Amino acid sequence: MQTKRHGRKPRSGSAAVPNTAPSQPPPFDPAAFLAKVGEGRSLVDYQKDKIVFAQGDSADAVFYLRKGKVKLTVVSSHGKEAVVAILDQDAFFGEGCLIAQPLRMATATTLTPCSILRLEKTAMVHVLHAEPAFAERFITHLLARNIRIEEDLVDQLFNSAEKRLARVLLLLANFGKEGKPEPVISQISQETLADMIGTTRSRVNFFMNKFRKLGFVDYNGYNGGLEVNSSLLNVILHD
Repeated sequence: MQTKRHGRKPRSGSAAVPNTAPSQPPPFDPAAFLAKVGEGRSLVDYQKDKIVFAQGDSADAVFYLRKGKVKLTVVSSHGKEAVVAILDQDAFFGEGCLIAQPLRMATATTLTPCSILRLEKTAMVHVLHAEPAFAERFITHLLARNIRIEEDLVDQLFNSAEKRLARVLLLLANFGKEGKPEPVISQISQETLADMIGTTRSRVNFFMNKFRKLGFVDYNGYNGGLEVNSSLLNVILHD
């Protein structure tokens, strides 16, 4: 004869098991990383004509231009200055420190009010190794910069000063880039334009007056900026 077992009647169905698995962190967002300060990252606002770093300074950080324009200049041992680049929003600069460059090879100066993120070298190296999405964005920047340098070299070797000036003005106004062009660019001195294309200020003044008479540029743009017309392309395309 079987003995009945006493106790509570087992419940039907299985009991819910709480999910104790750790939640997955959100995917890394390079834009969000560059939009805020954090460990090894600091944000600095600059007024126009301020030096971010000078030629010969210690190279210990990479900079990301969140807003504004910055020019990079190099001064020779004889005191001659050349503008090697005009940087726009979303550009990195100062990356030479990542390849053991101990001193800055150029001077970075703001052309407009700027918001700039400073990334310490160690923080930059860490995120490049840890986050493929960020590394891809940075490599894309480097490749675009390299292409621009090659184009500048070809322009300097084979084109006249007039064509070089027209190309620089169109680039500053973002013609030929993705997105909508910005035909009105902030005030930029003729001396700076001369340093960019390797000629004298008097030659730049001559060509700018010519462009104005032809309707290619207008000095009465928004807030006193220089308005660039897409018809300036005719100068580059004309043989």
